[in-house]
Amino acid sequence: MGKPNFSDEFKRDAVAQITDRGYPVAEVSQRLGVSPHSLYAWKRQLAGQVSGDAGKDAQIRQLKRELARVTEERDILKKATAYFARDAK
Repeated sequence: MGKPNFSDEFKRDAVAQITDRGYPVAEVSQRLGVSPHSLYAWKRQLAGQVSGDAGKDAQIRQLKRELARVTEERDILKKATAYFARDAK
């Protein structure tokens, strides 16, 4: 008898029942017909993916801050250029 293959969506839903809804691992395991060991493994696996998403979110926040700073610098330079151009006339 081979090892059953579960879809990624099934694994995410099973882990969500434990982490988001607060059901005990034993209850979810029994209800879904999956071993508790598998649930814990899926939880670890998905936790690694979430931390990758958190890294992307941190990078997006950092890039947004940098964009705001560069935009402000550009606006200041535009105003300075207009000021000195007006004085040159």
